[in-house]
Amino acid sequence: MKLIAHAAEAKIYKEKNTIIKERIKKTYRFPLLDEKIRKQRTRKEVKILKKIETLIPVPKLIDTNNIDTLSISYIPGKILAQCLDSQKNKRALAKQIGTSLTKLHDAHIIHGDLTTSNLILNKKTIYFIDFGLSFESSRPEDKAVDLHLLKEALVAKHFKHAKMLFKTILQGYKQSENAKEVLLRLKKVESRGRYKPQI
Repeated sequence: MKLIAHAAEAKIYKEKNTIIKERIKKTYRFPLLDEKIRKQRTRKEVKILKKIETLIPVPKLIDTNNIDTLSISYIPGKILAQCLDSQKNKRALAKQIGTSLTKLHDAHIIHGDLTTSNLILNKKTIYFIDFGLSFESSRPEDKAVDLHLLKEALVAKHFKHAKMLFKTILQGYKQSENAKEVLLRLKKVESRGRYKPQI
């Protein structure tokens, strides 16, 4: 196995066409509590991946030990954060993000860490990855925060095109059955923030 990423919560390995995610033990926690937390988060991520695998493009779940490790299919391509600005079809990609996010939210799944670093461009298809912070919720507030995080990420990483990209994402998102309520809540979320993305 080849270690390809080492984040705060997990180590990511690649073995042939498989990605293996291993949640890291936290030595500052009481061992039984640490195992319980890792187990809960792993099972939650597995449940969400199973629920959405036919809804939007995501890695396919292969296996899990239901404690701290899961295996998913490797998605070849480029991390969108690294290539979006150079794409000629930025508008089409943004609309695709909005459409997929609509399906995710209408299934009451909140990504929790929605940035272009957690999107992979495979040919012309965008895959959503890393559901480690995801959870289930029907609350417009949680869906609005998901959108707000994405908007902030666009401003931070793709400022030159951020306004057009987010506007196009919202065009796709307006297909959502709760779009009106969520977008109204988004304005309230932004009004509470100390810093608002200026786009």
